[in-house]
Amino acid sequence: MTQMVDYGMRTHLDVPYETAVERITVALKAEGFGVLTTIDVKATMKQKLDVEFKRYVILGACNPPLAYRALTTEAEVGLLLPCNVIVYDAEEGGTVVSIVDPIVMLSAGLNPALNSVAEEAAARLRRVLAALDAA
Repeated sequence: MTQMVDYGMRTHLDVPYETAVERITVALKAEGFGVLTTIDVKATMKQKLDVEFKRYVILGACNPPLAYRALTTEAEVGLLLPCNVIVYDAEEGGTVVSIVDPIVMLSAGLNPALNSVAEEAAARLRRVLAALDAA
């Protein structure tokens, strides 16, 4: 059995995929995050490899003030931006929403000056997931 690595925070929603994508986008906006990029993994796999894949999207979420603070602290932190959010069909039904944990991501660089940015981003993203669970 393969153990899942814990890169982030996640929730399982008993709603259709499209509804979950809409809800996460709205919840992110409420916490100051915009979606800069949208990668439709299912469509990409079909186009590039001619294989079928479940509905799966990667959203690149950015909170501009936090990104600015991080980038002015350390230019190379841009390699870890934006915060990725994934939404996909769960095998057991419903939809999974998972968000990268900024504390885990920024601890890779070991720059303590980034800790406050990571902590604030993580707190905001935890509130995003809590809003999804409460809906």
